[in-house]
Amino acid sequence: MKHLHDIPSAFKHEFADPRLWWSRAVVVGMAAIAGLVVVGFTWLAEEALDLFHFFNAKAWWFTLLWTPLCAAVLVWLTRRYAIGAAGSGIPQVMAALDPSVGAEQRSLYVSLKLSAAKIGLTAGGLLGGLSLGREGPSVQIAAGVMLAARRWLPRQSAVSPHSLLVAGGAAGIAAAFNTPLAGVMFAIEELSRSPEQRNSGLIVAGIVLAGMMAVSIHGNATHFGVIHPGPIGLALALPGLLVTLVAGVAGGLFARLLLASVRGNPLGKLSAWRSGRPVLFAAACALVVAVIGIASHGATFGSGTVATRAMLDGAADVPAAFVAFKYVATWLTVWSGVPAGIFAPSLAIGAGIGHDIALLLHYPHAPALIALGMVGFLAAATQAPLTAFIIVMEMVDGHGMVLSLMACAVVASTVSRVLSEPLYGALAQLQLQRLPRTPAAAAAPTTL
Repeated sequence: MKHLHDIPSAFKHEFADPRLWWSRAVVVGMAAIAGLVVVGFTWLAEEALDLFHFFNAKAWWFTLLWTPLCAAVLVWLTRRYAIGAAGSGIPQVMAALDPSVGAEQRSLYVSLKLSAAKIGLTAGGLLGGLSLGREGPSVQIAAGVMLAARRWLPRQSAVSPHSLLVAGGAAGIAAAFNTPLAGVMFAIEELSRSPEQRNSGLIVAGIVLAGMMAVSIHGNATHFGVIHPGPIGLALALPGLLVTLVAGVAGGLFARLLLASVRGNPLGKLSAWRSGRPVLFAAACALVVAVIGIASHGATFGSGTVATRAMLDGAADVPAAFVAFKYVATWLTVWSGVPAGIFAPSLAIGAGIGHDIALLLHYPHAPALIALGMVGFLAAATQAPLTAFIIVMEMVDGHGMVLSLMACAVVASTVSRVLSEPLYGALAQLQLQRLPRTPAAAAAPTTL
């Protein structure tokens, strides 16, 4: 005979256990703090980029000296003091969630120290005008803040380090983009490999609260304003499909290029230089980034958010070769070894693809193709189609394009899977190679 649900016992367990309430208060409180930390990081990053543009406007040759110097210093500091802060930050959180990583080893990937280092180093990259985003780093920063909550949880708390890392990483996306729904989807799609049903409501509450911290400070406005996509019908089908396929191929090749670069596959002598002289190599990459920035009249410096907004607003001053310029500048920035995210640059590249195809086909409603390009390239580069679709939908208030954006994300991600393995999953496996190795493992060959 099936037992009836015992309401009094359930009520007592859920509402009368002080340890449970304390756990909830700690998780929610730390989520709010994580959101505020990401908001502060956002302000610092934007101020750093504004300062770069201020000095760069004084003399066109300024960046030829300043950008290589910044990259060299950042790589030296990262390798000497905070190797775990290198790269995007998302692979580190994924590595910390891997079952093979013990409690004492998580600090290799996520900690308050690494969060503080990530804030300073990423802001330093934007101060140097490098082509990078702050959203990926926000994931590692917020995860480090949330993981610190475990020291205040009751000893027998049901909230595990896994839950805290998932909540923190997703809270970073929610607060960085001002998109709480995207944070929840990012937790499901990228981070949560073994979701814990018991705490899922608490984790979602923490993610949403972190996003609300950004909303309360920046307001409830969308990141790129409200687009006017025009009629969504058959007229959009062929241009939209072309944007989707081009963005899917470009994003897939971009992911493949990034993986080949960090693994040391392309251009053997340059990869050997990167391994042997990482600081000098970073300066050389940054010099090329500076030259590209000058050639693009400054459009490729930083995250690319300004250029993306300009294209959505119909500005005509975006360079014709913006996509190629931003593509190469972002690749070189990542290859240089500085802490750098790719979300915002990917959105800018995708926007450029949609913008260029709208001009090529004389399509009268360019914002629709630009939004599809943003979704397509981000979905292809990250192979996280649902996260990409929700991020762009929330950032441009594109609810009228829900089905189009979703279809674009799925198709572009499928195309990318033919061209490249999942970017963040592969980078997380590279991060796991930093774990201390047993004598038997040390004797075995390493395969990247």
